[in-house]
Parts: sequence; structure tokens; C-alpha cells
Amino acid sequence: MTKSGTKKTKDADSGNTTIALNRKARHNYTLEQRFEAGLVLQGWEVKSIRAGKGQISESHVIIRRGEAWLVNAVIAPLISASTHIKADDSRSRKLLMHRKEINALLGSIERKGYTIVPTAMYWKKNNIKIELALAKGKKDYDKRADAKDKDWQRDKERLFKKK
Repeated sequence: MTKSGTKKTKDADSGNTTIALNRKARHNYTLEQRFEAGLVLQGWEVKSIRAGKGQISESHVIIRRGEAWLVNAVIAPLISASTHIKADDSRSRKLLMHRKEINALLGSIERKGYTIVPTAMYWKKNNIKIELALAKGKKDYDKRADAKDKDWQRDKERLFKKK
């Protein structure tokens, strides 16, 4: 306790909690709704993620038999951590989500033509979480319009900065 009678607490965001980002997702998709899911990982995968060997840029999510799976996420094995097992770095990993969330995602995929894209992998307390986004693919003309808007915003900031 401090002199004022309040407890000192650690700042939850004091360290870098982001493990991997999918920067292509915003470029290739229009992101609509976001979800958070846990990952089922093996011990060597957690050690590799702590060492910064996780990547989700080419990954996507599929729903099979009522369960969500992360496909094509690459977690490169450490030489020292995975000597006694055969490590598959791009295996499918089960996502931990509530049944209602999975059903909502499945309905959007089947009826509305959405896809599920992982956008970020991060630490939350001592758990590894993944942020998923319900997304629709962009056409080429949408990408060009976004680039044009981004350029205009940058030029506008430069003009106002000079004045």
C-alpha cells in the first residue's frame, strides 16, 4: 500500500503482448466483426512462440464438425525444445471458442459468403489468444480506392502541418 491508501498494481500493458500480426488481412479483406479465441498448443509450440517463431500471415480458419481450426499457421520448432518429438510446424490447431460464437461464424460463412481471417496473435495473461475477423474479400478496385484514400489523407496531413 502507498501512503494514499491505494494498492500499487502492475500495468497490464507494460510489455509487448503482440506475438504476430496479419498485415495482409486489412489489405485483402474488409474486416467486419472481431472474435477472440484460445489456441490448443503443444509444449514445444509455446516455447517457440515465446522465442518469436510464430507466423499467421498465410493462415485461415475453417470450421469442421462444429469445431474451429486454425490452418497454415507456422510455428517453427526450436532445435533445443523439440529434440524428442517430431514437430510439424504447420499443423492444424484447434481454436477454443464458445458454441454460440462458432454457430454465428458458421452461419455467416454459409449464408453470406464471409471468410474467417486471423488478424493477430497475442498474450493475454499467460494464455496465447488469437484475434479472428469475419471478413469479405476486396476486389481490385476496392484496393485501389483504399490506397487512393490513404494517399489523400497523408497529403492532407502534410498540407496542414506546413500551415
